[in-house]
Amino acid sequence: MIELVVPDAAAMEALGARLAPLLRAGDLVQLDGELGAGKTTLTRGLGAALGAREPVTSPTFVLAREHPTASGTPLVHVDAYRLASAAELDDLDLDWDGAIVVVEWGAGKLADADRIEVAIERPAGGDPLAEDAPRHVRVTGVGERWAGLVSLLAP
Repeated sequence: MIELVVPDAAAMEALGARLAPLLRAGDLVQLDGELGAGKTTLTRGLGAALGAREPVTSPTFVLAREHPTASGTPLVHVDAYRLASAAELDDLDLDWDGAIVVVEWGAGKLADADRIEVAIERPAGGDPLAEDAPRHVRVTGVGERWAGLVSLLAP
């Protein structure tokens, strides 16, 4: 596990860009944090670094968006906020093996899957959606694949 202080939205996108080269088809990224923490911002940076053909936007109302990328491995961006369980997430019929899957609000909904977990905490007080406020980010690798790779995200 590593812990980072991410000073602003640009740095959150940069963190997503640093994560991109570590990912391949079949990888799962779990993002957790309150509304406005920076989950979609991190995913936007990840998508840009992967060469997503369109800008990454929040999948809140559609639950999941698939973004074709330059490498041919799609980026699937999921908002699991309104899903109650791993079974409901599985019902989305995602291509878990052929895509890089990013799940926002994934805590407790991903069973025992190997993954990288990114927990984002925004500062207490002030405007909860302020993009220029620093975030505390904890990155944890779950499973053998991520045991040594998480440390590569340290500045």
